[in-house]
Amino acid sequence: MRLVQVLIPRGSRESVLESLDGQGVDYAVFEEVGRGDFEAMVQFPVPPGGVETVMEKLTNAGVRDDSYTIVLPTETVVSQRLSALKERFPGLRISREELHARAEDLAPANSTFFSFLILSTVIAATGLLLDSAATIIGAMVVAPLMGPAVSASVGAILADQRMATRGVVLQVTGLAAAIATAAVLGVVLQQTILIPPGVDIQEIPQVAERTSPNVLSLFLALGSGIAGAISIMRGSGSTLVGVAIAVALVPPAATSGLGIAFGLPGVAVAGAVLVVVNLLAINLSALILFYLSGFKPLDADEREGVRTSVATRIAVIGVGIAVLSLVLAGVTYASFQTASFERQTQAELQRQFDEADIEGVELVSVTVDYRPIDYLLGNQPRVDVLVGIPRDLQAPPDLAQRFDDQLTAELGRDVVVRVGFVEAQVSDDTATQASTGGLAPVNISLDRPSALPDRPPFARTPEGRP
Repeated sequence: MRLVQVLIPRGSRESVLESLDGQGVDYAVFEEVGRGDFEAMVQFPVPPGGVETVMEKLTNAGVRDDSYTIVLPTETVVSQRLSALKERFPGLRISREELHARAEDLAPANSTFFSFLILSTVIAATGLLLDSAATIIGAMVVAPLMGPAVSASVGAILADQRMATRGVVLQVTGLAAAIATAAVLGVVLQQTILIPPGVDIQEIPQVAERTSPNVLSLFLALGSGIAGAISIMRGSGSTLVGVAIAVALVPPAATSGLGIAFGLPGVAVAGAVLVVVNLLAINLSALILFYLSGFKPLDADEREGVRTSVATRIAVIGVGIAVLSLVLAGVTYASFQTASFERQTQAELQRQFDEADIEGVELVSVTVDYRPIDYLLGNQPRVDVLVGIPRDLQAPPDLAQRFDDQLTAELGRDVVVRVGFVEAQVSDDTATQASTGGLAPVNISLDRPSALPDRPPFARTPEGRP
């Protein structure tokens, strides 16, 4: 419920009160003894969904734009006379005046905005380098990006060009500042002992996650934009929604900056593409939701222009997202291909060992180094195979090439295979304890092992046995 207070201009008292009576709104009138332009103040309760409709009719009754209108949230309203109003104005949709005021409050002063954004970027970049998801989430709490994202859409819907322009400018310059901040931080850290020399940030999981963006990243941004619009329309959860919006923007921006600092153009470009796509998606979803919710300018003459302007914005943003989504789709497809190749490689090698069935020989591990960027650039996959063999069995010198040929034939892709060997020992589960009931002492000999017997290298025969 809202409590609305309106100053009535001189000569409009009768028409204003008649308008309220016609809408079934209970009110109280107070004599105005302040400025001479007004003769009274009227105060009345109304559901949130009815504020905009009631105010439109009061405007037609003579309440000017330069009058004072105060909309206050109420804790409790005890009355049985409000049932008809609640049925007439159901829902929790706020008025355009409240929407405008909330959007304006969410966009902080420039100094505050850039201070918090730079601090958030420093924390996020640190979290990326530490591979700490908790640190990255903590950085999102102080990121002030929800305000500009929402105010840009609200300004466009309500024909407030100043608010819309400021929201867009803050988003663009803010994210550019975030990238620059992360780049400077990365350069500075490389001159200290805080980062080991020669570290490859591409191998850090939190960084790698932002350098291989896929179509699912788009859903994060779209959902964040919708959540931001709903939170401001319902007046709840704006802090948590701000975290979701910041997660879609600040970590990729920090990743792009770190890519610049470490001289990795692929990382820098991938992070920047993700930032731009998420930024466009957040603005698109918020703009569409505000428009579909029925918000429009108070001045009827501006509504047609706003409709055209909003349609143009949606079309431009949609085209931008569609173009950049091709990149996301390519990365998504490449990620699917590399994951499938890794799974097939492990299964094929395991099958070969199972069919050979050589006692004491086992496949310890298979590591496939094949990233989406390798697939897109046509680089060969690298497969590292670790094999456990008994000490009395000699490994064939051409085992890596055998694996290479087999994988190439089965998977249809050239690979580079590297094989490593470890000496494997298996305990005898039939061993018994000493007759005394205790464990027999273990004698570990460090003598040089005898020469390996002259046996043929282990390999599969046509029958599948060595």
